[in-house]
Formats: sequence, C-alpha cells, structure tokens
Amino acid sequence: MTPSVPLCVDLDGTLIHSDLLLESFLLLIKRNPLYLFLVPLWLLGGKARLKAEIASRVQLNGAALPYAANFVDWLRAQKANGRQLWLVTASDARLAQPVAEHLGLFKGVLASDGQTNLSGSNKAQALVNRFGDKGFDYCGNAPVDLKVWAHSRAAVVVHGGKALEAQARQIGKVDATFAPPVVGIKVVSKALRVHQWAKNALIFVPVAAGHLLTQGSTVGQALLAFVAFSLCASSVYLLNDMLDLESDRQHHSKSKRPFAAGSLSLLFGMAAAPLLLGVACAIAALLPVKFMGVLLGYYIATLAYSFLLKRLVMIDVLALAGLYTIRIVAGAAATDIALSFWLLMFAIFIFLSLAIVKRYAELHAMREQGKTKASGRGYEVDDIHLLQSMGVASGYLSILVLALYVNSPDIARLYHQPKLVWLLVPVMLYWISRIWMETYRGRMHDDPLVYALKDRTSLLTGAAAAVVLWLAV
Repeated sequence: MTPSVPLCVDLDGTLIHSDLLLESFLLLIKRNPLYLFLVPLWLLGGKARLKAEIASRVQLNGAALPYAANFVDWLRAQKANGRQLWLVTASDARLAQPVAEHLGLFKGVLASDGQTNLSGSNKAQALVNRFGDKGFDYCGNAPVDLKVWAHSRAAVVVHGGKALEAQARQIGKVDATFAPPVVGIKVVSKALRVHQWAKNALIFVPVAAGHLLTQGSTVGQALLAFVAFSLCASSVYLLNDMLDLESDRQHHSKSKRPFAAGSLSLLFGMAAAPLLLGVACAIAALLPVKFMGVLLGYYIATLAYSFLLKRLVMIDVLALAGLYTIRIVAGAAATDIALSFWLLMFAIFIFLSLAIVKRYAELHAMREQGKTKASGRGYEVDDIHLLQSMGVASGYLSILVLALYVNSPDIARLYHQPKLVWLLVPVMLYWISRIWMETYRGRMHDDPLVYALKDRTSLLTGAAAAVVLWLAV
C-alpha cells in the first residue's frame, strides 16, 4: 500500500451489503405505492435521472445501512496510516452524502448527479480527470469495476469472489481482497421464514373440528391450501422485510434478518416475491373459487398491514388477529366446510391476545434497551401495562367462549362424551395464563405461535388437549 496514493471506495455492494438505488426505491414505494407508475417514465430519461428523482423524494438514514464491518475497519486503518479516502459511487449524491457523513472517513464524494451515471467508464474517466491515470487505488465489487481498475494503480476486490479477483489480476495489481458473504439455503430459508409456515397449520382446524381427518380427499384439499398459503405468506414476508429495512435494523433481533443484515440481495426479494405469489395462485386454482378469494384477501390485507395498519395503535393488533383467523377461514373455504360461530369467536379473542403478546414482547425488549418509543410503530414503552391488561382480558374471553361452547347444544352433535370437553377449559386457561406469565418475565419470542411450537410445556398442553378431544369423541 502507498499512503500517498488516494484510495477510492465504491459504495453499493462494497462499502455496504446492499444497493442504495434499491434501498431508496423501497423507501419511495413505502411512502406511496403509486410512485411505482412513475418509475418507468423516469427511467426513460436514463439511470442517473431515475436515481435523482427517487433521491429527491426520500430521506436516507446513513446509520441504518448494513455496512461491511471488516472492510470498514480496514478503511479506518488506512485512514489512520495517512491515506486520503474518497467515496466514489454510482448512487445519487444526495444518498451518498449521508453515508459519508455517518462514517466520517472520506475527504470527498464523487457520485451521480442526475445527468451522469457515475458507473463503469464514466467513473473511470472522472477518477482519471481528478487523480490522473494510475494515480489512485480503487475498491470495487462487480465486473463493471474492471473498467475502473484498468486505470487504477492497484485494485482492492471487495465481495467480488475468486472469478472477479482473477479478472482484476489480469488487468493489473491487486493489493487486497475481501471474501463475499456466504449465501446458502439457510439464509434463503430464513428470508422465506419457512419456520413460520407452521402457523398455516391453522388451515387444518376446520377439518379437525369437523372430525374429517380420516377423509383423504378433504385432507388433500387442506394440504394444497396449506402449500398455497405458505408460498403466499413467504411472498408477503419478503415484501414486508424489504419495506421494513430501517426499523428492522434498529430492532434487537429483526436486525439479523437477511435483507436487514445485507446477507441476501434485495434483487432476490424483488424477483422471488411475485414468483411465489404466482405459484400460490396457480395451486389455489385447483381448489374451490372461494379459497382463491380468501387467499387474495389475505394478501391484500397483509399489504395494507405492511404499508399502513402496523403503524396504527391497536389497529395493528386487531389486523394481526384477523390475519391469524383468516387462515382458519381459508381452511374452511378450501374444504367446503361450514364455519362454526363458536370457532370464529374463540379464534378472534385468542389471536387478539397473542397479537398483543407480540407487541408487549417488543416493548419489553425496548424498555430493557432504555428506549421510549417503538420504531415504526405507534406505541410508547409506557403503554406496556395497558397492553398487558387488554391482552390478558382477551385471552380469558376466549376461554369464556370455549366454556359457553362446551355448554351449548351444538357440542352433542360432534362428541359422544361432551362433558369430557369441559377439561379443555382448565387446560387452555393454564396455557394462556402461562403465556402471559412468560411474556411478563421477558422470555417471549417475537412471535408467540413460533414460541409455542418450540416450548415443551406448550407442546405438552397441546397434547393434553388432543387427548381430551380424542376421549370425548
């Protein structure tokens, strides 16, 4: 390394594990989805124009980006050794400046300006004009950077992989390399939230409640519905995570999600989300038409939640309870089973309680971190006690509905020993009480249903409930 030679640093994919054009595009769409129709018109004016139009309408938080920690540490060491660092990026200057200000490493910023897209040959020419041919070192990550390395004194290949490193060595000297993050099936599975598919087992509730688990055709329809709903849900999860990048990056556990952490490209999410939805709809076409209506209703409701409802106090938990309940409705629609009034009432109250558990757990974690307000939500940490009262009350109301159902004439038509079903009441009363006790003690997962599926006591409680129902039949 030569301290007297300026070190020029690319931004997208190099300094950060992301792309500011994609990040700003998602901020724009989150602000107003109707901007989606203007993007093609802006692109007709060139990529620099597109970047400028988006940058003029969004505000980027330079602190809330997935920086390449090892590379940033290396840059700090270079600066400490007396090197002059420049941020040179194809991103718009209005987006690059907050990054430079946050890091405090760079002497200056060269970026796209609405007229010139500072990438490839344009970037090479700008650097040659400022520093002279072979008068600078350049850190990049993509094949387009080969045009810059052809005019640099030395190359630093960051997250480019062995193939790009080999190409860079054919052009000139390579001073340093940084390995790209590993993207495996585990990362993709985490982005799709495959573990959350367990929640879609609620689709089988109408089948189980109607004592139809031994009917192969009915179970087959429910299985198709489960797959369709799971793919649709993953499509929604991808979109939700891409729209929630900034708030997720400030969350203690959500910051580890693939898009927030930068371990998975936003391009993957933008391609996979519509593809998964398309496959889900193709499977849904094999089922009764009303299931397709429920599936699309779920998708629209989830979009409404992602764009607006989750920021509205209490509306968010009501929406979450509805999104849980709609899975039961989907199971009934897929199998042509009539929905029970009692089942719907029980589901609404129990899921409202669990939705409030989710919010309470988030606020409890923020209180432990010394924060006063939930990022991207309408709640304050001081709301935690009121939420606890409402959540416990809703949980106990669900048990009351269960007790009324057990005492109703309807139960005699389904169970030979209906009085045994009364044992469900203390079992469920214990479970909901324990869930809230664990939540109060700060032991709750962000998603209570996921917690229940991993909690041995909850699984034993579920097994006890199943035994009660089996004996009652």
